[in-house]
Amino acid sequence: MSRPEVSCRPYGPRDEAECLQLFDSNCPAAFAAGERDDYASYLRSVPDYIVYVRDDTIAGAFGMSEDRGRARLRWILVHPRWQGSGLGSEMMRAVVRSAVTRGARVLDIAASQVSEPFFARFGARVIRRIEDGWGSGMHRVDMELDLTAAAL
Repeated sequence: MSRPEVSCRPYGPRDEAECLQLFDSNCPAAFAAGERDDYASYLRSVPDYIVYVRDDTIAGAFGMSEDRGRARLRWILVHPRWQGSGLGSEMMRAVVRSAVTRGARVLDIAASQVSEPFFARFGARVIRRIEDGWGSGMHRVDMELDLTAAAL
């Protein structure tokens, strides 16, 4: 699949319904259904979330926070139609650039067994696994990426 032509912009309240549809399109393959309420709460309180738009449709989104040299990836999603197109990698490069600009040396990632291989491609390493941590059959995989050696 070819890389989609996308633009990115800050999330706004008008994007909430479409971001929830983006979540739903990834459920149950990549997220447990029980996580939807957490995502909705995050969207309502998010100070810094980025959406990627293709053809006036949100194709992906991510957030990040930073504290004391550690950044944390928040809710990275790519619409299934555009998975494998390079959009996720483009978003990860943006995450790393932003984290480094903010002075972070490590990126914390709360993944699942489904997304773990994606993050591992960038050099993230597993620090903890929690069986059914996100819900039945959806295991939590805590990872960290050394931003001084990130493979981007």
